[in-house]
Amino acid sequence: MAFEPPQRLVRALGESAPGGDDWLEKLPETVRRAVALRELTVERVQVPGGRSSLVLLVRRADGTPAVLKLAPPRFRPEAERAALAHWGGRGAVQLVEGPAGEGALLLERLHPDVSVRSLPEARALLEAAGTLRRLWVEPPAGHSFETVAERTGRQAEAMRARADADVAGLVDAALAAREELLAAPPEHRLLHGTFRQSKVLAGERTPWLAVGPDPVVGECAFDLARLVRDRVEDLIASSSGATTTRRRVKRLAESLEVDQERLRGWTLFRAVESGVRALRVGRPRDAELLLEFAGWV
Repeated sequence: MAFEPPQRLVRALGESAPGGDDWLEKLPETVRRAVALRELTVERVQVPGGRSSLVLLVRRADGTPAVLKLAPPRFRPEAERAALAHWGGRGAVQLVEGPAGEGALLLERLHPDVSVRSLPEARALLEAAGTLRRLWVEPPAGHSFETVAERTGRQAEAMRARADADVAGLVDAALAAREELLAAPPEHRLLHGTFRQSKVLAGERTPWLAVGPDPVVGECAFDLARLVRDRVEDLIASSSGATTTRRRVKRLAESLEVDQERLRGWTLFRAVESGVRALRVGRPRDAELLLEFAGWV
């Protein structure tokens, strides 16, 4: 099929691999093989789509609607496959059985244009948190998922390398929080890894289901931390943004039975890490929002 990958994906891939690779160049042929192997009919490319994968709305040979997702190896599609298989559709999109390989995942069709973010903020947080709770299960025996310590260790090294004077104080605080949090994690669960409101889509068999995990094993507060800063642009624009942020930490911690100080610590680390990374890849406006938010936590 002839198609243009969404520009959002093209830009994001350029940020994650500034030296370039040939995944995009090979993508049309990869799609052709994946579609033919699974006997799919392509309806359309989902736009704007994600930042780490191409999403195609397809139909299987029997006419059943589905989604074909293709991602470069650096975004760990096989880890996503393993997590979705372990969840078995409980709280997350269902993995459709089919041939593996080439970073391709065949998934049940949800409503791709209807996320929990479309709800009023208070209801959106409630529904998102309820979905996230269902994902926090024991990881499978002998799993090969990355741990929170491993992932944040890589991120910490990158943060140190970009610790300019104007962000050094926040970086130091975030790194200190990480060290303290890793000293005694309260549990080890399979986590979504990149959970936020836009990762929860409307479904048929249950109202809301999570999509697009970057699974990691660790404590629940790490997973919840990304949800705290959802709609960060609205928080920053509000005169009560700092108060709302602290109230959100307290409310989410209480509703999901997570230690409030641990949630605050991981929220700080993840916001600073994202802000420093935004600076590194040339997104100064995003960096400004994230770092200002981090200063409130």
